[in-house]
This record gives sequence, C-alpha cells and structure tokens, in this order.
Amino acid sequence: MTLADLSLKQYIAEQVKLVDADLDRLVPGENVEPRTIHKAMRYSLFAGGKRIRPLLCLEAARTAAGLEVEGALAVACTLEMIHTYSLIHDDLPALDNDDLRRGRPTSHKVFGEAMAILAGDALLTYAFDVLGQTGDARLVLELARASGTLGGMIAGQVHDMEGAAQPATEELLEKIHRAKTGALLRCSLRMGAIHAGAGETALEAISRYGGHIGLAFQIIDDILDVTQTSEQLGKTAGKDAEQNKVTFPAVYGLERSRQMAEDQRQQAHAALSGFGTGARRLRELADLIVDRTS
Repeated sequence: MTLADLSLKQYIAEQVKLVDADLDRLVPGENVEPRTIHKAMRYSLFAGGKRIRPLLCLEAARTAAGLEVEGALAVACTLEMIHTYSLIHDDLPALDNDDLRRGRPTSHKVFGEAMAILAGDALLTYAFDVLGQTGDARLVLELARASGTLGGMIAGQVHDMEGAAQPATEELLEKIHRAKTGALLRCSLRMGAIHAGAGETALEAISRYGGHIGLAFQIIDDILDVTQTSEQLGKTAGKDAEQNKVTFPAVYGLERSRQMAEDQRQQAHAALSGFGTGARRLRELADLIVDRTS
C-alpha cells in the first residue's frame, strides 16, 4: 500500500511516526550530559503534539517535486523544535503563565523556570544546528525570519502582549496573528518547497496557500479557546478572554469568525489549483485545520 492509498487518518499517523522517529534521532538522549536539559527538551518535544508544521513541510516538498525528497524529514523536524521552544516560553509565568500544555504540566512546572527557559533556548539553537547541516542558507534564512522580530513569530508575540492594553481592532488583530502563528506555518510550506527545488510559480502558489491556512489556523484556535474545555484542548481554556487578548471572536464574534475561517479554507484550496491531484494531501490538511476540535 502506498502513501496515496492511505486514509487521511492513516497518512497522518504514518507521517507523525516518521517525524517522531527523526526527532528522537536528532535530539540528544536523556542520558547525554548535561542530562537535565536534554530531559527537559525531550519532555516538551515528545508531549504528543499534532506535528502540523512538519507535516505541511513534508507535503509541500512532495507536492513541489512530485515525489519523496531526500533530507526533507530533518528540515521538517526543525520546525517542530522551533514550535516547541515557543510553547515552552509562552507558558512561562512572565508570559501566558500556564500550567497545562498538551494535557501535561508545562515545562516550568516540572523543571522550574530557569530550566524551562534554557530548554526553549536549546531547542531554538538546535533547530539551526540541524538546519545548517543541510548546507542550504535559504532554509536558514526562511526559518530565522519566520521566527524573528520583523514580521515573524516573536514580533507577533510582542504585538499580542502589548495588544492587551489596546483597543481590539481589526488592524491589530491581523498584525498579531499573521506574525505570531501565520509566519511559521507559511514558512513550513516554503521550506519544504524550497528544499524540493520548487520553481518560482510553484513556490508562490504554496506560499499563498500557507498564508491562508496560517490565518485559518489562528481563527480556529481563537474559536476553540471559547467553545471547548481544557480537557478537550489539552491546555487551559478561556485564557484569551481572561488576559484580554485580541482575538477573532472578540473583534468579529463567533459566527463571523467561523465564516472567515471557511473563506480562508476556500482560498487555500484555490491557491493549489495549478497542482491538480498532486496537492490532494495539502487540501486535506487545510480541511483538517479548519474542521479540528482541539
């Protein structure tokens, strides 16, 4: 049975298994000195995440090349390292001050604040160690910019923090979420396509798709925060309202937010029209992002 023959659920399970195995290979084991930091890194990294960013990276590579691309798995794993580092730091008392992540106590609750900070730093640093070994400076640049302060993830986090003291406007909302969540999701797809040697037209189409699903992902995240329980989410529900965060439901209301997510889904599908059936899995992943309940 080929990858194309699998159901979406089977396909995701197989891809997650590959990503987890490569992360296990790449990240130092718990018995490697200094043991505490490696244990803390792996505690958060293997806490059961959905691996959406690595999956998007791998599938963008396949879509662009029309086949499996050597080395794509290690590239995809660097995205999960960056994402996990951001979650560890987000949960710290100085930021969102959360005790629960992926259904488990957060890193600082288990290892203390200092070690949690270092675990996040270590995953960030290690991602670029792994990516640097590909020998492609374009990938390093993509990930650095998507993670940084010029329209990247950290910029979005700063806007998010400062936005709690500002009026909740459409402009502020877009500025926060295109950077905080959207930049790394879009980067995941671009890195896969670049690694696969995508041409300008293919890279532009995959980038547009990434922009749409990045926005859809955050809209749904905001909706779930007010409609699901902590048990369903695996993290503390209702934190956005409690911290006066600028969210899509706060600005547009729930029904308009749901329609906006659907619009982004449709635009994501349209962006892939030039790939035909070769982009089947990317379309399915867009649907998964919009239809998810956790």
